[in-house]
Amino acid sequence: MTTTWGEGQEITPPRPTALGWLLVLVRGVTLGVVVFGGLLILLALRFIERPLCGAHRPVTPYITQIVCRTAFIILGIRYRVQGTPMRQRGAIVANHASWLDIFALNARKRIYFVSKAEVAKWPGIGWLARATGTVFINRDRKEAAAQKAMFEERLTIGHKLLFFPEGTSTDGRRVLTFKPTLFAAFFADELRDFLHVQPVTLVYRAPKGADARFYGWWGDMEFGAHMLAVLAAPRQGSVTLIYHEPISVAAAGDRKALAAACQAAVLSGLPEEVRAND
Repeated sequence: MTTTWGEGQEITPPRPTALGWLLVLVRGVTLGVVVFGGLLILLALRFIERPLCGAHRPVTPYITQIVCRTAFIILGIRYRVQGTPMRQRGAIVANHASWLDIFALNARKRIYFVSKAEVAKWPGIGWLARATGTVFINRDRKEAAAQKAMFEERLTIGHKLLFFPEGTSTDGRRVLTFKPTLFAAFFADELRDFLHVQPVTLVYRAPKGADARFYGWWGDMEFGAHMLAVLAAPRQGSVTLIYHEPISVAAAGDRKALAAACQAAVLSGLPEEVRAND
């Protein structure tokens, strides 16, 4: 029986079978060893790297990349990349479909996520996010100026910040309106003339016979149940990263125009049948 996950319906990932539980055990333990073993190595290196290099991280991001690439091997999810990550200074923006996005985007390029402040308090994930240099923000206008200054500092030293401008995750079969507020920091006088923003499309393809939105994690879906479903899948699908042409901030005009241009580029990377229904 195929489980249907849709908006307005109860979202319940399929329960693991006996084989599924065996896969959960093998994949889960292996993934945990790799992720948290990598975290320990990263923290040890950061202990040396931080006093010598400050905010610059010339070594530790490579540990993150290795861990994330290995994660897809453990899970059995095929990982593909189209296009070329930009060399210019600036930021990356992408559609947001799953907790797997973190692994997918980190596996190809050294980036630093911008995330809501609550994530820093999540067990496990919060520790990983802080260790890998994630920038945490509050949805509070009183802190907007300080956060804008923090973005400018990180971008100026060459960090590529990763934003999810939709503001939430989806089922992976649509692109929500990009919020232009997140693009305001790029137009600071000190940044506008040299920054670029590169749109990236994440395209998930479900395992054969599964719901097309199998890898999507959105709405009220519980993280634990969804992760179990992914770990338990006897057959896996794939994820493809599509890097689009970088957009010059100076040439974009303003934050609304830049947000719209990035949204259009990300949408263009989704399969035609998905775009037709967006």
